[in-house]
Amino acid sequence: MTDDDAEATLDELVAFETATRDLVGLALRSVDQVEMSLPQFRLLLVLDELGPSSSVRCARALGVVGSSITRLADRLDASGHLVRGADPANRSIVVLTLTDAGRDVVRAVTDFRRRELRAALGVLTPAERAACTAALRGLHGALDREAVDDDRRRHVPI
Repeated sequence: MTDDDAEATLDELVAFETATRDLVGLALRSVDQVEMSLPQFRLLLVLDELGPSSSVRCARALGVVGSSITRLADRLDASGHLVRGADPANRSIVVLTLTDAGRDVVRAVTDFRRRELRAALGVLTPAERAACTAALRGLHGALDREAVDDDRRRHVPI
């Protein structure tokens, strides 16, 4: 591969920027249907992925400060989407755990996203879908390799 082959063209960059906006738009629309803020949903998604976790671990996963997690957890605890508890090994550490209601929200949003993606992918040929899949996997790998620390390596929940 030559240096010219490695450089993305403006057309390629614009195509990926457009796809990014489309996918972020889908992610935002999917959260609208559950009547919850995006930051609240992101915390539920982190807990769904990590399981019961300390507030500090959740803050690190979301790239926010601890006080943001406290405010989000207050609202989600009051609405029944998560519960707070203490770490048995260190009672000063607050552990957040997803409830069944919280898991239902994550499932509903994920189902909505998959329905929308399935419909969009349904207009592509099998070859186009395979090419998209390969390109997206390659892009994910390239972005992961570019990350300089562990916090950036983990995908950002949205």
